[in-house]
Amino acid sequence: MYQFAYEEILEESTFEARDREAAAFNEANRLIEAALRTGIQSLDVVNALRFNEELWMILMEDLAHPDNKWPETTRASLISIGIWVIREIERIRRGQSVGLKAIAEINTIIRDGLN
Repeated sequence: MYQFAYEEILEESTFEARDREAAAFNEANRLIEAALRTGIQSLDVVNALRFNEELWMILMEDLAHPDNKWPETTRASLISIGIWVIREIERIRRGQSVGLKAIAEINTIIRDGLN
């Protein structure tokens, strides 16, 4: 009886975590959309880049943790994507890229995969 209740709590916690992760990707994309409206030289770009960088750094740190339950190949693939996102953010900061839309597309794909 107690085991069943505990498993329900674990499932709910997983769903809640996925909802929070999806919400974080939604916010990341909302910030990118604002940046695209106001232009590459705007404060909105700075905020979008900072938020996306922090989001992906947290995600990669979690994926690299030994207790992470995702399959190793999935974790490695997501970390590789995260490294690309972080590098793209740096290229945007240097004025070498305007890849905000590409980052938003990746965020959308990852967010949709959480559901």
